[in-house]
Formats: sequence, structure tokens, C-alpha cells
Amino acid sequence: MNEKALQRLEYDNIKEALMDHAISYVGKRHVEQMMPMTSSKVLRKKLDEVAEAKDLIQYGASVPIPSLEGIEQIVSLLGTGYVFSEKDFLHMTQFMTSVTQLMKYMASKADIAPRVSTYAASMYPMSKLKAEIEQCIRHGRVVDTASKDLLKTRKRIAVFEERLKTKLDSLMSKYRTILQENTLSTRNGRYVLPIKKEYRRQVNGMVLDESASGQTVYMEPTEVNTLQFELTALRSEEEREVTKVLIQLSALAEEFTHEFQINVETVGAYDFLFAKAKYALALGAKNVQINEDGIVVLHEARHPLLGKKMVPLNFQIGRKYKSLVITGPNTGGKTLTLKTVGLLTVMVQSGLLVPVQEGSTFSIFSNLAVDIGDGQSIEHALSTFSAHIHNVIEILKITNDSTLVLIDEMASGTDPGEGVGLSIAILEELQKRGATVIATTHFNEIKNFASVTPGFQNARMEFDADTLQPLYRLKIGEAGQSYAFLIALKLGIPAEMISRSREITANGFSSGAQSTKMEGSEEDDALDGFEPIIQQHDVPKGDDLLAAVKSSDPEKTDSGMENPAANDTKAEQTDEALEASPPLKKVFEVGDCVYVSYLGRTGIVCAAEDSKGNVGVMIQNQKYKINKKRIVLHIEKKELYPNDYDMDIVFETKENRKKRKMMNRKYVEGLSIETKREDWQ
Repeated sequence: MNEKALQRLEYDNIKEALMDHAISYVGKRHVEQMMPMTSSKVLRKKLDEVAEAKDLIQYGASVPIPSLEGIEQIVSLLGTGYVFSEKDFLHMTQFMTSVTQLMKYMASKADIAPRVSTYAASMYPMSKLKAEIEQCIRHGRVVDTASKDLLKTRKRIAVFEERLKTKLDSLMSKYRTILQENTLSTRNGRYVLPIKKEYRRQVNGMVLDESASGQTVYMEPTEVNTLQFELTALRSEEEREVTKVLIQLSALAEEFTHEFQINVETVGAYDFLFAKAKYALALGAKNVQINEDGIVVLHEARHPLLGKKMVPLNFQIGRKYKSLVITGPNTGGKTLTLKTVGLLTVMVQSGLLVPVQEGSTFSIFSNLAVDIGDGQSIEHALSTFSAHIHNVIEILKITNDSTLVLIDEMASGTDPGEGVGLSIAILEELQKRGATVIATTHFNEIKNFASVTPGFQNARMEFDADTLQPLYRLKIGEAGQSYAFLIALKLGIPAEMISRSREITANGFSSGAQSTKMEGSEEDDALDGFEPIIQQHDVPKGDDLLAAVKSSDPEKTDSGMENPAANDTKAEQTDEALEASPPLKKVFEVGDCVYVSYLGRTGIVCAAEDSKGNVGVMIQNQKYKINKKRIVLHIEKKELYPNDYDMDIVFETKENRKKRKMMNRKYVEGLSIETKREDWQ
């Protein structure tokens, strides 16, 4: 599947959460390599296995999954002639013991977990190897009886150690008065006496070391030199005999290379399976039905990264319609709906149970195409539009009748009329290819298109008009609205301004002008504004759409980067057109609504023209310095605000306005107004 699409849906976060439930290196490797699958037969098997495993750990005892500690290196070295250490063989016996426990556990669960238990039937107990290791190595040490020669050597070592001890005891008694301390020490594996430095000549022997202070010398008396030499030789012989035993055991272990590999792979598969089961329990996830017909029905679905914080989503698509257009206010949950449907779909196709209620159904898609934000700046319309176009190009390259397409905020970031026309053409092309499409928008024309076009359906995110709070509930079959005017009115915009806004939205600013109507008009006529937009734009279709999308933004190169030459040309053409047309007003006033041609946006004048001819314009709470040649009057201040209207309401914070009123009435000690330095764009 499309890697970028998976990233936009935060698939990696799901893998990280699943990783926390895996305990072995093979299980964790399975999680790292996990990707959505497209075979319905394989997926049905995987989902049922996870459901079975979930029941086992939910209602039964802890499953004895081996940790595979130390086994990764052992498996990698088998067959190379490597001689394993006592510690390696300890890891082997622990692993074989755990495998035997797992096999017995699964055999006991064959009736209640027939799918899961079958994997253990392919495992090997390796009893012969385990018995041989336990006979030769105990408590991390090769035992005396591991070989006849080793037993003989260790007996001789015991004899010489006893002789040496007896001799040393005699010497300790002899030199008691010149010892620095009454204890034996060793240096380089040889016993020495701690003699006071000034008496060193009284002892016949060799100095092997001295203390840091120089007050003590550690001497090997001549009387024990021969004994210690013999003992050193015997210990070397012991080491050789131990190595022979380890070589024999290593050779035996290599005979079980295949069994080791099968057991490790099976343990890893079990670890991965039960990690998915534990994650399902953590999410409150359920098993689901699957199909290949594009039908998706979700009952009380939740986004796995939000859990109980999310209002459950009820959703369906694929039966009477394959394209769903979702509308509603900002922060109302439209984008979350897209991400929830998309992420749960890829989770199911990865063999994971998902947080939905019983009876939910998912379709298997071979492709996933997503246009949900990619880190582009949204402060400038052109960068947002170019990001959308780039994503649409990628979508059109891969879309077929087994593709799930998720598009957020269609027609945003460019001229509304052109954006709507292009968006409708894209939706038509995606429908022509048989894709399953879920898109969000604010534009009435797209909603109207969906309401009259077969195969399309509208939906809206519910909103509490009294509290101005989104309810995050999806209602399919109805088109939504942004509630812009209602929110503005309740937040304090004068009623006359709202009335004027409704008039402009409904009829356009000037007579005869076709105004693209946003959903804020709150009108219900399904066809209002739909026909004009189709007539206004020559919409490309079919094979011409991809080329049209690529060339739809003349200010962008093929790579999606801005074309400076195109910008300059457009700016010059705009300036010439503005200079050639009669000025609507010589001086812009603070409060005037103006249209910024190169951004395709309207804004409010917030600072008078400066000496360079630049005017301060506020667009979506961001202030810009724009040359007067590039703006035209849209609505005069006097038509927007009463004569005595306090413009601070528009440009000043509510807190500062309160402080200013208090200052005008009386002196208040400690009261101050902080004014931030203007950050002009």
C-alpha cells in the first residue's frame, strides 16, 4: 500500500503501540514488518486467530511464550563451526524447556482454540539435545563426569591444591611476624604472601607485585613455586578437556539446526499473534466481517489512538453510494472521521481487531489514497493548493475500483469557483474509476453536486447551535453547514453586519456578478448555486483530468515549487490591470474590506497606507503589508460598521479592551496594556 498514505493515517503509531506487547526479538520483527494485506482468505484466517488468542488470555491463564533470550545469536551461529559457551548452552536448555511448556499448553487448549493450537504441533521438543546438555553442564559449569579425562584431571588438581594449601598454611605460620596481614592473596592466579617491605629479604622467593603505597610486597615463596607450576599446568589441561566437551555439545546442537529455526519462527509467530490479542484487549477491539465489494459499515467505531475520549462513530458506505461528501463546522470532527475510517481499514487489513461494536464490516482495498494535510503551511493559499494538487496527482495515478480515497477540505486554498469546478471534476473521475471516496468540504456547490448525482451521498457533522459546540456525531443523508454567521453573531458581530453578510452571500456583492456561495449561507435549496458553477467552468474529464490537474496552477513548476517568473508575470499583469482601471477609492480606510488579488482572499484594512504605498491588511487573524496596487476595494467601511463603531473590537483582544475602558474611567495601580510588536508578513 501507499507508504505516504499510511504515514498520514499514523499507522506507525499503531505499530509502536503493538510493539509494546511483543516480548521476543522475532515477535518485534514481525511488528516492524507488518503491512496491510489484500487476500480475503488470509485476512479471515488472521482475524479469527487473533480473536481466538484474545479469548485465551482474557479467560484463561498466562500463555508461556518464550522470551528467546540469547537465542538470536545462537541461531545465527549454528552451522558455522562455532564453539558455544556454557552460558550459550544454558540459554538453549531454557529455550527448550519453554518450548516444551508451550507445546503442552497448546495441546491442552486444542478444543477451545483449534486455530491457535495447531502452530505448536509443528514444534520440536529436542529432548536428546536437552538431556545431553543437562548431563554435561550444571549451574553454568561443565561437570566432572562430562568426560573421563576431565574427571582424571580435576582429581589431580584437587590433590595438588590440598598439598599447596598445607604448605601455605605452614609458611603463613612461619612468617607470621612479618606479614602485613594474616591472609593469603593471589596474583595472576598464583598464591602469594603479603610481606612487609622492610622484611622482604627474610623470605626466599619472588616478588610478583606490591601495594599502591609501596609498604607491602606480594611474594611467591620458593617452597611453593614447583607446586604452583604443576597446578597451573593441570588447570590448562582442565580447560582443554572442558573445550573438548563444549565442542562435542556444539556439534550435537548443529544437528538440530532445523529444529531450532522452526521453533524460533513458531515462537515468534505466537508472540506476534498474542501481542495483537493483548493490544485488542487494551483497545476493547472486536472481530469484524470482511468483503471485497467496497462495503464498510461501522458501529460505534473509535480512533485507536483516542479511545474513550472520542465520540463513537457510526458510518457506512458502499451499498447505495460509493462516494460520501462530509460537511460541517471547523473542529467538528470531519478530519477525524476520515482518519478513523482509513486507519481502522488498514488495521483490519493488517490482521488486527479494531475498536468497533459487533456486526461491523470492512472492505478489503488494494490501494489507499489519502490527502489529509502533509505539513504544508496553510497561511498562504498557494502553498495549500499546490499541496492538494500534488496529492491529487498521486491519487489519480493509483486509483482503481479497489481503492479507498480520503480527501480532506476539497477546493481549499485557491479561488473558490475554480477550486469547486476542479473538485467536482476529480470526484466524477474517481467515481468513473469505481473508487470508494470519502471527502470533506465547506462548499455548497460540492454538497449540491453530491445531492443530485447518483452514487454520491451527503453527510454532516452535528453541531449544537445553542452552545456553539460540535457534537462530533456523523449524520449520513444530510448536508451540513459551517454555522459561520451564527457563531459570529453569538460571539458579538453586530446583527446588521450578519444581515449584510447574508445578503452578499446570497446575491453577490455587485448586481450581475456570480458569487460562489460558501456553506455559511445556511440555505437548503439543493440546486441553488450548482448549475452556475458547472456552466462557469470548463471542467476536464477522463484522461484529460490528470493533465488538467498538473497545469491547474500556473505559478507552480512540475515539482510543485513556486515559479518566481510566473509570480512576477502575474504580479505585473495584476498591477497593470489595476492601474488601467479607474480607482474605486484613493485612500483605503481602516475597516475597509478589500480583495487581495494574488492571494485570492478578502481582508480588513488594519493599518493606513505608509510612505511606500503599503497598506496593512488582516486576513484570517494574520496581518500582511500589501502594496495598494495589489488590492481593490470590496466593501467600504461605512457599509460594514456604524459610524461610531469601535474598530478595536476587530483588531484588539477582549482583555486589552477591558483594560482600556477601566483606564479611561480611573487610574488603576499596576494595570497595564501589553502591545506586541507587529509581525507583518
